[in-house]
Amino acid sequence: MKVETADYVRSARESGDFPRDGRPEIAFAGRSNVGKSSLLNRMLGRKGLARVGATPGRTRAVNFFLVNGRCWFVDLPGYGWARAGRAERREWAEVVNSYMRQALPQAQVMMLVDSQVGATPLDQQAYEYLSSLDAKIAIAATKIDKVPRGRRAAALRAIAAGLGLAAEAPLIPVSAHSGEGMKELWSVIDVHLEASAK
Repeated sequence: MKVETADYVRSARESGDFPRDGRPEIAFAGRSNVGKSSLLNRMLGRKGLARVGATPGRTRAVNFFLVNGRCWFVDLPGYGWARAGRAERREWAEVVNSYMRQALPQAQVMMLVDSQVGATPLDQQAYEYLSSLDAKIAIAATKIDKVPRGRRAAALRAIAAGLGLAAEAPLIPVSAHSGEGMKELWSVIDVHLEASAK
């Protein structure tokens, strides 16, 4: 899909604020500081559309972006931000859980894992949680440009093993900086959009 328009529409902290208009949704989930906002900006060709911050945990609500008037890109709060208080973390977990329970199993989930760090225990928990909801999940290994080429295959194998991915599960190395993997990510999204149109 060629991006012609991409507009920030709203930030939602409660389920009643989630748009529910029948358009297909692509939800981006990942640990704090995994590069979700940077990746969204790269995919949508708009530098400041999703706010990027040096401080992990910048995304604290569910942010909705309307793409080509056709589908929603949904930027979920990052999980695992250590400096957040327990009550704040619980609030974030509740809003994400509320979103997932409403959006799944129809939404496509893009789960982002830092290719330099690998699959952390938090990533494993998130993958198990999403799988338990029968989510359609594709894994994007972010910041792949920072991994030396000779180590990339091993890094991807380690992520697959850490999450217990099935052989056919999509695992796409991506870089918001270099643009690597954008075509493959869009292929997953295009398949989802075609299936949603039927």
